[in-house]
Amino acid sequence: MRMTQGTFSFLPDLTDDEVRAQIQYALDQGWACAIEYTDDPHPRNTYWEMFGIPMFELEDAAAVMTEIQACRKTWPQHYIKVNAFDSTRGVESVRLSFIVNRPKDEPGFALVRQEADGRHIRYTTRSYAADRPVGKRY
Repeated sequence: MRMTQGTFSFLPDLTDDEVRAQIQYALDQGWACAIEYTDDPHPRNTYWEMFGIPMFELEDAAAVMTEIQACRKTWPQHYIKVNAFDSTRGVESVRLSFIVNRPKDEPGFALVRQEADGRHIRYTTRSYAADRPVGKRY
């Protein structure tokens, strides 16, 4: 099951040249880039681990690409994404976010049904990756 989160998640994986072009676009807009990774891609898990620190005031995508390669080398079986932040006053939010690395096998999610009081039924999603302990999920 292919996880879909971020701007280009419904497209085939971006090549490094395409990633570089998107990062350069973000830098040309004056946005800061940050790299994050996780082994639990649940949609409500919005706090991924940050790899390094956000990169402000860059002009060339090469520095971000170097950090992406280092993150891929350190966490090869994790999801890795690039976030581009607009830090202008009054905005200060993510403008662009996309995945640049995926595990070889994406286990997917289960839909869990829970019957509640009366005739209410609640549904939640549970990541199959969470069945294994942290560090052994992929």
